[in-house]
Amino acid sequence: MGRNTQSGGGTAGRYQAIQEMSQSGYKVSDLVKAAGVSRQAYYKWLTHEPTVHDIQDQEILKLVKQLEAQHKHCVGYDKMTRLIKQERLSYTVNKKRVMRIMKEHSIKADYRQPKRKRVQEQETYEAQNTLNRQFEQAAANQVWVTDTTEIAYNIRKYKVRLHVVLNLYGQYPLSWIITPTETSTGAIKVFQMAKQKAGGLAPLIHTDRGAAYTSKAFNHYLASNNSQHSYSAPGSPADNAVMEHWWADFKSIWLAHSPQPQTFEDLEQLVTEGIDYFTHSFISGKRNDLTAAEYRFGKAN
Repeated sequence: MGRNTQSGGGTAGRYQAIQEMSQSGYKVSDLVKAAGVSRQAYYKWLTHEPTVHDIQDQEILKLVKQLEAQHKHCVGYDKMTRLIKQERLSYTVNKKRVMRIMKEHSIKADYRQPKRKRVQEQETYEAQNTLNRQFEQAAANQVWVTDTTEIAYNIRKYKVRLHVVLNLYGQYPLSWIITPTETSTGAIKVFQMAKQKAGGLAPLIHTDRGAAYTSKAFNHYLASNNSQHSYSAPGSPADNAVMEHWWADFKSIWLAHSPQPQTFEDLEQLVTEGIDYFTHSFISGKRNDLTAAEYRFGKAN
């Protein structure tokens, strides 16, 4: 008797479980009793000839599992539907259908951004917030944002700092570097790398008020390259919201779902692959479901 692979209805999952467990030696009579279904209904399901819709559901399920693995099990119903549509299947797949299939097979996004404690905004500015949360940019390399975050490797949790420079147009990562601590030297180095890639610095650079960014050396470097420095208000991460959200995605989607790197070389490889993922594979509704690279270099919708 051939294996029935149809999908449809919450009971189908129980039937499939009975089928698989019976092949491992369990008695069907005990399994149907435990599952709360009748033997007659189970055998009727087992011999049922799959319809075209059933076969399509199985194809969608297989694609869902592939995309889940590719995107670190962090894709919800809406984004999964958009990713599947990019596969250009020969039939229509809507959100309702994707939601049903994912629910039937207990597939859901494992994505929880960390909660933040936000301090009250201070009224006094050391420097003007020129960007003023104008995150929508009409062209590339007009505004760059940057920040550093702490990451760790090895069972002993050796801590280092990851610096990233984002082109605000499409959140395209221009450069990154890992340093032992947060210093002006590291901050300047990552901008030197971005400058080499883009052919020059953006006219406006936005940062928070970390010691590396308020240093004389860093500000002298920006001024010598004719770049204006825009600061977030003290205690206002929302002023650099694009960068903060990018960090949250990088940590919650990539780092949290990857094995703990044991050596610094392992960590560098993990970060390299993560940057590549968020550049060439991760789509966003704010970019019309394009990747950062596609949006940056003008792929047609």
